Amino acid sequence: MRQESRGIGNRWIEPDHITEIWYQTFNQQPWAAELVGSSRAACETYFRHFLSHWAHDPNVFEPEDVAAWVDNFMAPGNLQGGFNWYVVSAPGRLELFNHGAPELPPIDVPTRVRWGASDKVLKAEWGDRLGDYFSDLDFGVVPGRGHFIPYEDPAFAVKEIVDFFGEISRTLRP
Repeated sequence: MRQESRGIGNRWIEPDHITEIWYQTFNQQPWAAELVGSSRAACETYFRHFLSHWAHDPNVFEPEDVAAWVDNFMAPGNLQGGFNWYVVSAPGRLELFNHGAPELPPIDVPTRVRWGASDKVLKAEWGDRLGDYFSDLDFGVVPGRGHFIPYEDPAFAVKEIVDFFGEISRTLRP
């Protein structure tokens, strides 16, 4: 039985979104890390796609930052290690697709989520169901930002973090 009402539900695998999550299946292939890591240029092409495509501004990542990503993933074992996450999480993802999210009690810890309005892989409108999981939720959509809010707007991200923990610390004081 599918549970359409909890979590992202089957929106993740709807036809207009499936082209955004191709990498999850690709990364499970036993040859994927070897192909992506076959050259520095191949690795950069692969990761630059996500960094530019999922950001609001496709040019937000500076060349030296992309180079740092590539340096990291070109280190021995790093690509395969990252891709292994998709291999081991595949059965759980299929379970969610086939049966929906499990019924769990909401998390009662204060939670702040800021979601980029331009995020193509995790669409902002999917935040409509976060209340199913968090009883004390402060949710907001951030215009002009994509998947990488802390990178796209570090000053905004720092302010949100400081404000959030400042509010919590004020509620904990006697």
